[in-house]
Amino acid sequence: MARGEAYITGVGMSEVGVRLARHPLLLTLDAVREALADAGLKPEQIDGVATYPGKMPSFLGFSPVSSDDVIEALGLSTRWHLGGAEMTAQLGAISAAAMAVKAGRARHVLCFRTVYEAAAMANPTDYPPPRRTELTGASQWTAPFFAISAATWVAQYATRHMARYGMTREQLSEVALNAHRNAARNPRALVKEPLSAEKYFSARMISSPFCLYDCDRFTDASTVVIVSAGEALDEVTATPIRIAASAGSVERYSWDQAEWPGSYPTGKALWEHCDYGPEDIDVAQFYDGFAFHPITWLEGLGVCGIGEGHRFIEGGTRIALDGELPLNTGGGQLGAGRLHGFGFAHESVVQLRGEGGARQVPGSPRVAVATSGGGPMAAALLLTRES
Repeated sequence: MARGEAYITGVGMSEVGVRLARHPLLLTLDAVREALADAGLKPEQIDGVATYPGKMPSFLGFSPVSSDDVIEALGLSTRWHLGGAEMTAQLGAISAAAMAVKAGRARHVLCFRTVYEAAAMANPTDYPPPRRTELTGASQWTAPFFAISAATWVAQYATRHMARYGMTREQLSEVALNAHRNAARNPRALVKEPLSAEKYFSARMISSPFCLYDCDRFTDASTVVIVSAGEALDEVTATPIRIAASAGSVERYSWDQAEWPGSYPTGKALWEHCDYGPEDIDVAQFYDGFAFHPITWLEGLGVCGIGEGHRFIEGGTRIALDGELPLNTGGGQLGAGRLHGFGFAHESVVQLRGEGGARQVPGSPRVAVATSGGGPMAAALLLTRES
């Protein structure tokens, strides 16, 4: 283990459900306790906290817990913390934590993402939905055309792939079918059984070419990842996973007529910071808020050429657990639940440690890529097991 490096030393997850009655801060503390136990750390050893996007009073269901809330609830004495939306994407909080421990600002940073969207919709009194009396910012270019959901924005990218490169719904469906198949092997996932092609194609359309099963669903849960300095590994008991590289690049930070999603410049940038390449990936955990996102990550990371991602996943064999590039082994967001990016870092650690149980990738995977984001924002982590 190297000094001056950053490692993931603990992961934790709360109950994952829909319309849970448990308070979101308590869900967060449940995940924190599991992560601390996994790492073999005590609260008093945590000296940093990071979250995305920070508490959002105007949209509490989306982000109901702040880094300040966690510091206060646990009685932490921290030397560094952050919480904000103006970063690369959800996993950018983990990247920031890695930079903090490398710079000596902290030894153990607790990173978390808590979502409460399903429960919030059922309780609008305590978690009021955002309301606007006028349109400002980017929404003035989308809301008047009834494009108020990311489903419609991402669908335009997918439609272009169909028109320009020949992607079909049959090829696109493999992302959802694979996710449900893997989720059925994951006891913590929302989905409990595989999805048939017949059920997929009979589902109602949401925003063409996306049907119901191409879209993740609101979920209540918290996910925690502990990032530790290489100098502090003698304090942990779990197998550390090195954060070998991270990236978060954009060509245009806008949904308005951006040429490419952020996954393309981010994927390219990831390899500039390490000695690895796309051929070294043993397991892929690609953001799948919508089924098209993993295709953009395959292309952006150079696993295949631009315009070839749909052919790479055709038939589903290459992305299966025993395939060339196992994809979203825990079920991703389409199957395991909308953990909003952090679930992919969690599952990467599970796989690299060989703790996946029925969904464990065969052999001994040593390199994983976890990503988040799929529009103008994107973040990627390259994670490696070194022992």
